[in-house]
Amino acid sequence: MRNTARWAASLTLTATAVCGPLTGTALAAPASLYAPSALVLTVGHGEDAALATPARAVTLSCAPRPSGTHPAPAAACAELRGAGGDFDALEVPDDVMCTKEYDPVVVTVDGVWQGKRVSYERTFANECVKSTHGVSLFAF
Repeated sequence: MRNTARWAASLTLTATAVCGPLTGTALAAPASLYAPSALVLTVGHGEDAALATPARAVTLSCAPRPSGTHPAPAAACAELRGAGGDFDALEVPDDVMCTKEYDPVVVTVDGVWQGKRVSYERTFANECVKSTHGVSLFAF
């Protein structure tokens, strides 16, 4: 009988030690009511991100308020919200003219947009063409 009591006590202590820490995490409140939106944008010279020479990188956080090292975070967040988070759907003005010079520029975006993981890469023919894709998001 003494062995059974020891085994029961030992099993209870082990279960408490293993499962105890798991019970507190289920009751944790969310840190914010906003879905996270934090991005790292880079631009480099080359045809793809793996081979490109990095030139600049900025951070952009859109929730709960626009911030980051991006030069115009409020405008960039508004532009991205207007496109529904689709980087290919950013507005391209009709009145901008660029040369046909081929000096490839690659842009990457990695992070989280409204709670969903995003990874985007696009190569533009030159800096002018990159600058026309959207107004402020890629202007850094």
